[in-house]
Amino acid sequence: MSSSKGIGIGGGVGGPKTTAPVATELDKLSVEQLRAVKEQADLEVNLLQDSLNNIRTATARLDIASNALNDLSLRPQGKKMLVPLTASLYVPGTLDDADKVLVDVGTGYFIEVATKKKSIADEVGIVLQAKLRQLTPSQ
Repeated sequence: MSSSKGIGIGGGVGGPKTTAPVATELDKLSVEQLRAVKEQADLEVNLLQDSLNNIRTATARLDIASNALNDLSLRPQGKKMLVPLTASLYVPGTLDDADKVLVDVGTGYFIEVATKKKSIADEVGIVLQAKLRQLTPSQ
């Protein structure tokens, strides 16, 4: 009983120059091993394709959210508007603070958009850097 070994397949560094050695290695494999390698390669391709599709979908949603936020920033406080609860259900609402809104990015997660959050993060970073500088000379 022979064990299957990992075989690198594809155009890595060296491109076409690696084709002949890979073909030679593939020729040495049994039918069962070739099926396993083919199945593994197909799974990896499908996984990569799914990941690429998810990234494209997320990018499109973030672009839409960015445009919506830009539109909100131009509206005055107290502006009456329709607020989407789902893709087809809207309810009347009033814009309270355009600098602090929730953006649905899918899978039940929301991103809070607020300039205060950014300034707090910046302040924490400054304090952290100062503390790290204090620790460095004493060591």
